[in-house]
Amino acid sequence: MKLRQYQQDAVESAIDWMKKCTEPALLELATGAGKSWIAAAIAQWIHENGKKKVLVLQPSKELTEQNFSKYVSTGKKASIFSASAGSKCTRHNVVYATPKTVLNSIERFGDAFSAVIIDEAHQTTPTVKQIIDSIRAKNPMLRVIGMTATPYRMGTGYIYQFDQTQTPVKRLSEDETISAFYHSLLYKIHTRELIEMQFLTDAHTDTDTNQIHYNTDNLTLNKMGQFDAKAVEQAFVGQGRLTSQIVADVVSHARNRKGVMLFAATVKHAEEILESLPPHNSRMLGGEINMGKADREQLINDFKNQKFKYIVSVGTLTTGFDAPHVDLVAILRATESASLFQQIIGRGLRLCDGKEDCLVLDYAENIERHDLKDDIFSPKITTSKAKSSGDLDAECEWCKFTNQFASRPNVDKLQIDKHGFFLDLAGNRILTEDDQPYAAHFGRRCNGFVKSVLERGKLDRCEFRYASKTCEECGHENDIAARYCESCKAEIVDPNEKLTAQFETVKRDPYAIFTEEVRFFSVKKGKSKAGNDMLICEYSTDNSNFRAYYTSNSDSKLVIRKWTDINVTIFSGTKGADYCATVDDFMKQYTNQMPETVTYRKNKETGYYDVYGHNLSISEKK
Repeated sequence: MKLRQYQQDAVESAIDWMKKCTEPALLELATGAGKSWIAAAIAQWIHENGKKKVLVLQPSKELTEQNFSKYVSTGKKASIFSASAGSKCTRHNVVYATPKTVLNSIERFGDAFSAVIIDEAHQTTPTVKQIIDSIRAKNPMLRVIGMTATPYRMGTGYIYQFDQTQTPVKRLSEDETISAFYHSLLYKIHTRELIEMQFLTDAHTDTDTNQIHYNTDNLTLNKMGQFDAKAVEQAFVGQGRLTSQIVADVVSHARNRKGVMLFAATVKHAEEILESLPPHNSRMLGGEINMGKADREQLINDFKNQKFKYIVSVGTLTTGFDAPHVDLVAILRATESASLFQQIIGRGLRLCDGKEDCLVLDYAENIERHDLKDDIFSPKITTSKAKSSGDLDAECEWCKFTNQFASRPNVDKLQIDKHGFFLDLAGNRILTEDDQPYAAHFGRRCNGFVKSVLERGKLDRCEFRYASKTCEECGHENDIAARYCESCKAEIVDPNEKLTAQFETVKRDPYAIFTEEVRFFSVKKGKSKAGNDMLICEYSTDNSNFRAYYTSNSDSKLVIRKWTDINVTIFSGTKGADYCATVDDFMKQYTNQMPETVTYRKNKETGYYDVYGHNLSISEKK
């Protein structure tokens, strides 16, 4: 088969991944990118190189038959295993199937299959996962490749954990994904790119800002992530005059259009919409109890052949429906997810002779709901656990993966190295009490993956830890919160000790008095605003980085007391003994000595630091 360049790139990215890894991976392919052809090429390569069968899963009979027909058009043979399609055949090397039919006969799908390709992978349901687990139990080297135009789900965000299309590879945060099934995104081609390549029709919204619409302010999501049925009914059903005005607006915009799809909220709502459409030129699909499969297929074929202009959909035709002549999509329902809205828009993007563009009319405030004002193809994706976090990059010293962790407070603006550790003024890493480098973030362990040394084709998480608890029995480094050693299973004493200490550091009052060990210390001569000589001392502790100023030229008893203290501290004298009379004398005698501890407080009013003493015990009160 002759593939477009981007299709070939997608296929090659999948092949490269499958050669080295068995983790599930994903291709993001915009609506109209030709997933059928890409799936066919991947399936053909898998069989030719693995000599085993390939299972291709689709969520519907229509998609199954569509993908099957593309494959057999290449001259290769394939089977269909779908009760709704009237066939349960596994004879050929590539089997196109619907998930429920496969699961009901899962005993027929064993180690003869080397790969599963999943179309519309954003619908990777528990049924699909159960199928994969069952086949993998018989063939641990099973490959899994998913394809979708919308690789995200409401509430859980993106369906992959790593974005291999970025350099360096990006691990998605909890703000972006939760419990992702797919390990990595391997390739992506966006709608805008395909439009620019002239493989898709451009789409735009109505520029009339006063467009009439339903009031969806009272729509709230329930525990299932769906709008409450009663609220939906109140917002859309029984709005006779409003609905007729909206339909009239659609008909007005459709005057020079070829095919119009209208998406309704409920069956009753669809019936109300149909009442206001031209009766001889309109049909409704979805919700009809008495419509058989043959009648449904006939209706769809009649619409594709342009025997009528308007089709009203209720919960159908949002995914995998291909009617290229559609050039107006009217959305008269609220969509809970950005994915569903993108799928609906995609129905109007196919190329067709005489079709100039596709008009998208939103009468249910979806564009505002999914933040699509700037670009209707680029929704903002977050998870239900999304929260504000820092964006500190920390390159792993072992595997070179760039982690992104929430930043620790850094009020003193300490320098941070590329690996995510605090540095003192000399450029050395600041150490914690147990001599571990002090991380500038809250990450505990690297999120990168490396090839498993125990299991071929698998990836293991990198073992590098930014904070760890060493087992006294075997020396293994465990997570800081671990209660038992991962290696020898011995109990680890006080597993939360370090967490508590770090938490206390973060939550402490920044303007309280602290006594801390001095990690770095330097002195130099300077001038005050009045022109007097000053001794400028720089301190670095585990939690602060600041300067203090000392002078012998003052009438203030407090200033002289501080001058005496820094002399006694550095030159190991006794309070009351002789000290350097001038800053110049101090600099002449100084030979890189440093205090063990410093007691200090940040002045709330000036922002400068006041030093109250040196070499006190960390637990001693000043």
